[in-house]
Amino acid sequence: MSGKIFNFAPDMKKSTIWIIAVIMGLSFLALLFLQFSYVEEMVKMKKEQFDESVNHSLYQAAHNLEVNETLRYLEKDVNETERRAFRQDSVMVDGLGGTIKHSHQFAVAADDGTVYSSFQVKAFKMKPSSVPKAMILRKDKNSLADAAKSMQEIVRNRYVYQKALLDEVVYSILYTASDKPLNERINFRMLDNDIRNELANNGINIPYHFTVSTSDGREVYRCPDYSEEGEQYSYSQVLFRNDPQSKMGIVKIHFPEMSNYIFSSVRFMIPSIIFTIVLLITFIFTIVVIFRQKRYSEIKNDFINNMTHELKTPIASISLAAQMMNDDSVPKTPQMTRHLGTVISDESKRLRFLVEKVLQMSMFDKKSVVFKKKELDLNEMVEQIAQTFSLRVEHTGGKIYTEIEAVDSAIYVDEVHFQNAITNLMDNAVKYRKQDEPLNIYIRTWNDHDRLCLSIRDTGQGIKRENLRKIFDKFYRVHTGNKHDVKGFGLGLAYVKKVVDLHQGDIKAESELGKGTKFTISLPVLRDEN
Repeated sequence: MSGKIFNFAPDMKKSTIWIIAVIMGLSFLALLFLQFSYVEEMVKMKKEQFDESVNHSLYQAAHNLEVNETLRYLEKDVNETERRAFRQDSVMVDGLGGTIKHSHQFAVAADDGTVYSSFQVKAFKMKPSSVPKAMILRKDKNSLADAAKSMQEIVRNRYVYQKALLDEVVYSILYTASDKPLNERINFRMLDNDIRNELANNGINIPYHFTVSTSDGREVYRCPDYSEEGEQYSYSQVLFRNDPQSKMGIVKIHFPEMSNYIFSSVRFMIPSIIFTIVLLITFIFTIVVIFRQKRYSEIKNDFINNMTHELKTPIASISLAAQMMNDDSVPKTPQMTRHLGTVISDESKRLRFLVEKVLQMSMFDKKSVVFKKKELDLNEMVEQIAQTFSLRVEHTGGKIYTEIEAVDSAIYVDEVHFQNAITNLMDNAVKYRKQDEPLNIYIRTWNDHDRLCLSIRDTGQGIKRENLRKIFDKFYRVHTGNKHDVKGFGLGLAYVKKVVDLHQGDIKAESELGKGTKFTISLPVLRDEN
């Protein structure tokens, strides 16, 4: 047994353990702080990148909306202008040189007859006398067709688009487009597609909801699957920003899954943080276990010292009695022999009691104890124990007071163990009394609903508050300095609590230093148990 007790090395000072614990604890906390700071910085950067991408996507979608509107007006005006364009061909013959000149003139006229633009080109000139007749006719025919085709393309690409049409389209957009309501100017499906495509181009592929409203806040469109989730983080962009203030529109967009998208970039850090926290908890638990084992080691050392001191007295008495019986110089009268036999018997009983007390706790730890329960009356047991201790208490000048108030006093317990538990409480009251002062013990039984209660209160030394929560620990004894006037191993109250717990009961202690201690036991009332 001694090997197990002393194998744990309690030589390390508490201050050294505390220094190591503080350094390791601060290191873990600093690591956690750095990890959280890194995660926070990454989230911040991801949010800024997300904001920039969304704002850029909305700006581009708004720009595409204006470009599409301009294209619609261009297509409309091009078609109308082409219907109003005309062509005029002419042939001139130079009489002196015999040269034939072909010319083609194209123009675009407005509804009032005003010609916006015209273009004239000389197709070719040649001398008929220098070319065979058949070739003249063929070349003339092909040249006219090619010239006409080229002139049509030139007019359409250069004059119709660059001069005649653009001016008219610009004026049309400025004076007519902005007068239309937003729901007629905007193709919402196309706007939705533009927003989705621009977001995808910027690496954002999460669901979004959007609305379109006027500059004064009147909503003109809301997407079909719109929800308010994530609406507190919304983005907006002005539509038709060059229009008058009252004609502008505003598109607002928000992302219900924005938080998941942003935190997805730091999910790889979560296992690292979890492992660090687990390590920190494990470290704290290890430190607690170290201090607890150190305290248990100190308690066990005290137990060994107390046990040695307790066992030394009966062994010494038995040894002395044996020596006297073997000493021929000591007269062996019947009275002397009877006295030595009594001493040996009493000290043997005391030695056996101490050993059994240790063995009982060992049995409880191994869970090998077997209770022999039977129905008993708590009131009768209390009165019997009080009568047993009356002489010891009256010897101090005090008295035992009993208040038997329990009506349902039947309990189903192991008689030996439960009686030993109450006896231990009474014995502690006598052992820890105030020296040279009378001791009074108050025993009370009562019923509390379906519980049967027993309290034992004394007027002894009392226990300090910081020691009160440890008194049920095995081997623990309240420190009394170098005084050894109170004998024991620190097993009595641990044994009491174990017995009460195994009988489905509760025990609590109340104490005030210098005034006394009160123990209260609560047990289930026996109803119809056999």
